Amino acid sequence: MTAVGRALTALVALALVPAISSAARTPSTARGHTAARVSPRDWSRSFAESGSGGFVTGNPNARLKVVEYGSLTCPHCRHFAQDAVEKFIGRYVRSGKVSYEFRPMVLNATDLAATLLARCGGPSRFFPIAATLYATQPEWTARNESVTEAELAAIPDKLVALRMAERAQLFAVARANGIADKRARACLVDPAAQTRITQIHQDAIDSGVPGTPYFLVNGHKARIWDWSSLQKELGKAGG
Repeated sequence: MTAVGRALTALVALALVPAISSAARTPSTARGHTAARVSPRDWSRSFAESGSGGFVTGNPNARLKVVEYGSLTCPHCRHFAQDAVEKFIGRYVRSGKVSYEFRPMVLNATDLAATLLARCGGPSRFFPIAATLYATQPEWTARNESVTEAELAAIPDKLVALRMAERAQLFAVARANGIADKRARACLVDPAAQTRITQIHQDAIDSGVPGTPYFLVNGHKARIWDWSSLQKELGKAGG
């Protein structure tokens, strides 16, 4: 490099020193810029089907995992759904701290119909449909209370869920959640879906689940029935 070139390089370096030093000392806001804020991920918008056949919302790698064995016709499950689920998801699931899985333990023919419809839209629609079904549970279950064992026995096995859904007027719930009647009917008579539900029930029995609702926190039985008891169990588990 020539002497002139070396001189120019030195001058440029000297000129930059004050600017760099000033920038280092000046907060970004003083330069007319604000630091970009990265919004935390909302894990309550994450849904998946579990290997056990249930539906999960939340961070799959959450340190705490809550599993509920529930029935859509179970009044105690309804109480938990209305008293705890919204607060649970808002305070624990959304942040990614806890994941929540619902595993259906079907108890009767009407329950089978409701569960097949709730599962019809896949993981992302299951929880909203289940919430609606719990909120209106007394109305639609009452419509099937008069069905006798003899009447059920006269219906072909493949059509039982469809007939119970029709009697209980469950198609309106499906439509409100983007599931057309044609799709709902296909789900209700799908033999593979019915077999899957039956297998989930049998797996629950084989693993010692006595009834609904039944909860596991990180694989351990937990005494949960409402928001207060859920918070207590999460606290014991380090939540």
